[in-house]
Amino acid sequence: MLDKLGDWRKTHYTKDLSPEMVGKEVILGGWVRNYRDLGGLKFISLQDKYGERQITLKRGVVSDELFEKAKVGYQYCLMVKGIVKAFNEAPGGIEIIPSELKVLNTTPEKLPIDMTGETVSELDLRLNHRALDLRSLKNQAIFRIRGEMLRSIRKFLFERNFTEITTPKIIGSATEGGTELFPIIYFDKEAFLTQSAQLYKEQLSGVYERVFEISDCFRAEKSRTKRHICEIFTLDIEMAFSTMEDILKILEEIVHNTIKDIRENQMSALKYLEMEDKTIVPEIPFPRYRYEEIINLLNSKFKIDIEFGEDISTDAYRKLGEELTSYYYITHWPMSIKPFYIMPSENPKYSESFDLQKGMLELTSGGTRVHNKQQLLNALENQGLSPISFKTHLKAFDYGMPPHAGLGLGIDRWLTMICGLDDIREAVMYPRTPDRLTP
Repeated sequence: MLDKLGDWRKTHYTKDLSPEMVGKEVILGGWVRNYRDLGGLKFISLQDKYGERQITLKRGVVSDELFEKAKVGYQYCLMVKGIVKAFNEAPGGIEIIPSELKVLNTTPEKLPIDMTGETVSELDLRLNHRALDLRSLKNQAIFRIRGEMLRSIRKFLFERNFTEITTPKIIGSATEGGTELFPIIYFDKEAFLTQSAQLYKEQLSGVYERVFEISDCFRAEKSRTKRHICEIFTLDIEMAFSTMEDILKILEEIVHNTIKDIRENQMSALKYLEMEDKTIVPEIPFPRYRYEEIINLLNSKFKIDIEFGEDISTDAYRKLGEELTSYYYITHWPMSIKPFYIMPSENPKYSESFDLQKGMLELTSGGTRVHNKQQLLNALENQGLSPISFKTHLKAFDYGMPPHAGLGLGIDRWLTMICGLDDIREAVMYPRTPDRLTP
């Protein structure tokens, strides 16, 4: 029979306990990560969102009733009231000697995935049981780092006069004119899930000047790689009275500052993932290479022939990652392969656009935007897009739209790299791919 919560409330998380608290009574709550019964001695490793602590029950030290009650299974949900005691061999140098224990919920005798850490279940199996899988110490570390990443980004931007915005996720037409959209039925009309906050953040830069959004968007790509998912989480930034040069500067400052904060505030998580020597604070400014410099390098050093105007292939990026291992910019991409809203350079063959790379991995795209309405109309027509589909967006350019520039950074990809993960799905709590719509 399960115990009731009653008037018990947690007094501490596992992270709050320290050797200085020896002799104090605490109430902890969490899940059984490990359990050992040695006859007259039982050990329960109790885990919460911050870590684990050892609960020790010795026959004759705790009551017989409590000793018998402590027959628990993996991932049982427990609350424990007890006294903190020093014990060097326990995690953190302390253990809890319980006086009372509540079993709030139980689990099947055999769990679908290994939660002890002794083995690692296959990723698809873990994703099928994601609510359980997310309790693992590895996942706890990953998502503590993610939380610090988002906190750091917001703090940095708020301190620099940015306004956080929210933009619609249901739209009436393609954001960028592409075809990778999820159509939905919106009452009696066809609508789409947004693929980007692009058009709205541009409009809002004409109101709040410096804006950002951290939110999800949707890409109907049928890519089945370790770098692609269908519901992505992005940082979108737009700055009025700015050009690409201003965006390059603020982006590298964000990257530098965010990794510094992660190292200062989540070093234990980095160490658990064995990334403390790999996820280091990068020096700024980042190196900058024009698109033509990159394709010339690929040709001369790796004999990979890319014609001007072609995108850079995955194999080419792999070679680049061997040569350029840290963060770097690729700027001035051909105008012919850029969206209609990107500003051409003085030489219209090139665009005022950039990608931020970390080794072979693209993290960010951005650039200067077109702010003149007639130029925007011409760009739409040149790309075979109907201005009528963008009429509400174009209207905003009748009202004194300032010069502006912006970027979109893939949070999930960046987290994958920072945590040293093999698959982007590990960096998302509930990933969506062409083959996965549940859980």
